[in-house]
Amino acid sequence: MTLSQLSDVAILLTFVLVFCMVAVPPLVLLHLWWVDRRQDQHAVLRNYPLLGRLRYLLEHVGPELRQYLFDGDREGKPFSRDEYGTVVSAGKYLKTLISFGSKRDFEAPGWYLRNALLPTLLDDMHVLREPKIETRRYVIRKEGLFARRERLEPVEVSPWTLDEAHAPVLGADLANPWTLGGIVGMSAISYGALGRNAIQAMSQGLAAATGSWMNTGEGGLSQHHLMGGGSVVFQIGPGMFGVRDPDGRWDWELFGKKAAIPEVCAFELKLQQGAKIRGGHVEGSKVTPEVAELRGVRVGETIDSPNRFTMFDDVESLLDHVARMRREGGKPVGVKVVIGGPGALDELAAAIAFRGDGPDFVTVDGGEGGSGATYREMADTMGLPVRSGIVEADDVLRRAGVRDRVRLFASGKLFSPDAMALALCMGADAVNIGRGMMVSVGCIQAQKCHTNACPVGVATTDEKLMRGLVVDEKRWRVLNYVVTLRAGLIGLAAAAGLRSPTEFERRHAVYKDAHGRTWSAEDLFPTPREGDPAPDRRYDAAGMAGVGAGRIVPIAARVPSGAGPGPDGV
Repeated sequence: MTLSQLSDVAILLTFVLVFCMVAVPPLVLLHLWWVDRRQDQHAVLRNYPLLGRLRYLLEHVGPELRQYLFDGDREGKPFSRDEYGTVVSAGKYLKTLISFGSKRDFEAPGWYLRNALLPTLLDDMHVLREPKIETRRYVIRKEGLFARRERLEPVEVSPWTLDEAHAPVLGADLANPWTLGGIVGMSAISYGALGRNAIQAMSQGLAAATGSWMNTGEGGLSQHHLMGGGSVVFQIGPGMFGVRDPDGRWDWELFGKKAAIPEVCAFELKLQQGAKIRGGHVEGSKVTPEVAELRGVRVGETIDSPNRFTMFDDVESLLDHVARMRREGGKPVGVKVVIGGPGALDELAAAIAFRGDGPDFVTVDGGEGGSGATYREMADTMGLPVRSGIVEADDVLRRAGVRDRVRLFASGKLFSPDAMALALCMGADAVNIGRGMMVSVGCIQAQKCHTNACPVGVATTDEKLMRGLVVDEKRWRVLNYVVTLRAGLIGLAAAAGLRSPTEFERRHAVYKDAHGRTWSAEDLFPTPREGDPAPDRRYDAAGMAGVGAGRIVPIAARVPSGAGPGPDGV
């Protein structure tokens, strides 16, 4: 081909390219206008062709714009930018340092922790600082406008676990009691709700932290939960995945095999969950062959567990079942509940006291807790927040005289040391964390958990998306997050003049109203003694101002009128 011919071809190609650039866009727009005008599904598009598409664009990108640009540092939900950043910083850098001052609104009502005039020296705390744990943390080499250069470096940290004399023990009368060395562990999240890599990273990180545990969720026990070799709480929901026969009935032989696994430290019967008072739900798109085999269902089949166990329908039959689980498994057994209001656990506590047996622990899940798939009407209105629930549960167990043998776990957005400390003040013995653990392995709050399209590979079983979550990197973040939580909790206990976080009491939590007046939680919710009658729960608008952990305060514990609205929390 001659130079002249090449020139002609170049001119022709240029003409075609320019023509496409000029003519095609109007043709495409005209086509879209015609389609919008004639469709009968969307009124906005029918009345405003093309222009109406901007509405759908903004709806689609709106959550991301609010999260990154428009929400204030303390405004976002479920977790604000500050709350999210606290977890990330702890996991990556082993610290939660801030500078210049707190962003908290100190004029608003809320809860505070009482400090002591003379704090306890850290050397005098009943905690273990040796042997050190090997981990990895990030060090920022260069902070740029569009990128951050970091490197992982090895470092040794203290475990900050409780010494043997101060660590709570569950099932002391059993062949295999469970000692809570760290009083903070993973809340129940099933394999299937989370992907394989997320479960493996949590398993390895929690095991390396020592003294912590992971909870299988109701989806059954997989090899990924056992990978780290740490303590595992085997949760059993109404679907009975992992302990049921082919006909869907409880199988005691299977249960015995699970109890024989050394890593399984306890069992938990899930009666309710804070975000949904119903059975679990997993979309069919997340049910891979491995998940299907684990749960005994078909691949791709949407899973909806029953909203209640079929083998017991009253408290007596529930406790009979718990007693047999303890007897045949030889390990502690607990129940997970949601406190719906005053008196929610009265019947259970009375039955435990009368029979002399019962669960070793009760997990109180707050209504603010998370879920991979729930319904808004249930998540927003059913189930009290965790602080209210813990106070109610602690009170009823004390009045029944069984508090010394039934431990309380709290769960529901307790992702930071101060939130944990307040839960302990209200009566909890230990804390479970779910979404904080998810953030530590990379969750960015995309809120696509139910779609199997989690962009960071956390809440998905899609192989391509899971590839983004590198287990060997994220396991360090889980370890660092847990250790930083413990260190922060120990620091708060020392500042309160205590020698262990297990010594927090209601007097250490202080509520400040909108006018600056203060009451301790003990003032608002006096700790009952065995045999005390249930409080008078009549609402007294003149003598009670609705303050406290979010529930109606007994008239006997009333505070001065005009104390202001309920708390925002911490």
